[in-house]
Amino acid sequence: MSTLRFHAVKASLKRKPLKIKEKKRRSEIFGSNVFNEVAMRQYLTKTALNSVLEAIEKGTKINRLVADHISTGMKEWAISKGATHYTHWFQPLTGATAEKHDAFFETIGDGLAIEKFGGNQLVQQEPDASSFPNGGIRNTFEARGYTAWDPTSPAFIYDKTLCIPTVFVSYTGEALDFKTPLLRALQVVDNAAVAVCKYFDKNVKSVRTSLGWEQEYFLIDTALALSRPDILLTGRTLLGHSPAKGQQLDDHYFGTIPARAMSYMRDLEHQCMLLGIPVKTRHNEVAPNQFELAPIFEEANLAVDHNSLLMDIMQKIAKRHSFTVLMHEKPFAGVNGSGKHNNWSLSTNTGVNLLSPGKTPMSNLQFLTFFINTIKAVQTHEELLRAAIASASNDHRLGANEAPPAIISIFIGDQLTRVLGELETVPKGKLSPKEITDLKLNVVGKIPEVILDNTDRNRTSSFAFTGNKFEFRAVGSTANCANPMTVLSTIVAKQLMDFKIEVDELIDKKSMKKDDAIFNVLREYIKTSKAILFEGNGYSEAWEKEAKKRGLSNNKTTPEALKIKKAKATIELFDSLKVMNKVESEARYEIEMEDYIHHVQIESRVIGDIARNHVVPTAVRYQNILIENVTGLKSIYGDRFKDFAKAQLVLIEEISEHIETINSSVTKMTEARKVCNKETSLEKKADGYCNKVKPLFQDIRYHCDKLELMIDDELWPLTKYRELLFTK
Repeated sequence: MSTLRFHAVKASLKRKPLKIKEKKRRSEIFGSNVFNEVAMRQYLTKTALNSVLEAIEKGTKINRLVADHISTGMKEWAISKGATHYTHWFQPLTGATAEKHDAFFETIGDGLAIEKFGGNQLVQQEPDASSFPNGGIRNTFEARGYTAWDPTSPAFIYDKTLCIPTVFVSYTGEALDFKTPLLRALQVVDNAAVAVCKYFDKNVKSVRTSLGWEQEYFLIDTALALSRPDILLTGRTLLGHSPAKGQQLDDHYFGTIPARAMSYMRDLEHQCMLLGIPVKTRHNEVAPNQFELAPIFEEANLAVDHNSLLMDIMQKIAKRHSFTVLMHEKPFAGVNGSGKHNNWSLSTNTGVNLLSPGKTPMSNLQFLTFFINTIKAVQTHEELLRAAIASASNDHRLGANEAPPAIISIFIGDQLTRVLGELETVPKGKLSPKEITDLKLNVVGKIPEVILDNTDRNRTSSFAFTGNKFEFRAVGSTANCANPMTVLSTIVAKQLMDFKIEVDELIDKKSMKKDDAIFNVLREYIKTSKAILFEGNGYSEAWEKEAKKRGLSNNKTTPEALKIKKAKATIELFDSLKVMNKVESEARYEIEMEDYIHHVQIESRVIGDIARNHVVPTAVRYQNILIENVTGLKSIYGDRFKDFAKAQLVLIEEISEHIETINSSVTKMTEARKVCNKETSLEKKADGYCNKVKPLFQDIRYHCDKLELMIDDELWPLTKYRELLFTK
């Protein structure tokens, strides 16, 4: 095994950056493999084109006759690009994308064949749903599921396959994917936001949710990654002593991008351009061999699709460069983890960002309305928002090395905090002309200056306002963005609906003017939302105590966090807004709990295997060398041998102690796992894996890592942190 380690290091040191040739400007190739409006105008009839555009803009249905025309044009375009197959590309609840390829090729008898792709194949397919997570939605014998075309996300060509973004539902109609609830949530927040916008601008007809994700990741040489069974099977290192040098010198962040990594990035960005993924930013992240890329913001549904596609492309491109991409939120202990910051905002069809102040008091009052309502939504549903980013892998990241804690809080900056403080003093009831004038001139009117000069980021805040958007920083790097975006859009929609009811009631029943009513309602929201606002250090014990006093949840583990998903109020929230029905909500809770159990179970088996089959035998081997040395010294020096073998004897004893503890801990862990596996209750099983099995990982790791420091480097079988993190 040690031979494998050194072969891996040797192979990695011989790598050379691949030469990537970019013959055209990126603007010239952008979206060239996407069936976008430019391609549709060339390959579709006017009727077919208008039908697709109306479906995108207004959500209207496309009839089957028109679908035949669309499919014919799409097929001809795809074949002209070299495509031979098509697939319905969807996002099941596995967290990965899924696809089943069918050839355009069909026989027609007499030894003849044609390329065929009809409207039925475009609009709907019936993949086998039996092996996808379903949370009890369907019985095993009801294997059918349906994928249905989502025209709001354009088809694209990848690896000579026409990929058609679709939703995925069960035989009985329940959503089995991430996309379906997201589309419903986006529609709900659209309707709710438009209704509120009418207070300020009657011309607003639609509100789009925008999303800009920031994908963090590690690049590790493939040979090094394959030499580590834990990376291969779990995506992270379960063992490994921290190197003498980590990220403490801050010399990697925004530093010069290593040549091999740069070559990989250029190759990746070229593929992104072809597929219409508008990646714009790349840089070194905080930890060694950690990087980030970020796109221009897009409509949320398309942004989610692009991020899911990107994660798949990243792995495929990495193979060409002899890299393994680690998306895990915490692949290395003691250094920065990886997140996927979700930058979220709302924009109208008139081109106004609702979370960006304008040039007039009225536009700023509109900004304040959406700003404060978002804060209120997060305050009311902070526990649900925490559940939206819960996973076995993200549990390792939250609250460690610059990641936000498990406590959901909002950072808005000192200046905006003062603005809300002034609004909190608005008198109750109708306002005098002077009060209205003072508010608009001295508070609302000055907001653009405040935001321009004083917005800032707080690395320890999970949800921060950053000038014209909110940044949800607690989302994990492996996450499908649809999950947090569905929850955030739903809770904001519900809050906007409640806001409109309260404002209308003051206008109708109290005969208040519109601005008076809005100020009155916002004042109360500011008062009731103070607990969620926090400007300080989220890592501190003082904040944990303060958060508890404020009534904020601190669900540090996934089993704790997910409990809110099965709460009656949560199920009613999603059901009442028709985002998810009771069956769909309960299914997702069950799927996510099972996913947590399986992840911890796999890690438990892997760490037990490595400890007993790799670390302990190596320790025994080294111990035997020491014993042989001591025996030799005794044969030479007789009774005086202890004077010359003190260090060896101490090492022999310490190695034995570490071996004993490792073996006993692995045995305890195995027995604890057996007890958990017998549990019929999902909650008890998850709790057992979380609180009985998982804590033993740290004990096993501690003693294995101590042995790593003691044993001859030539014998140690596992590629070390210094090699994984500093081999460029």
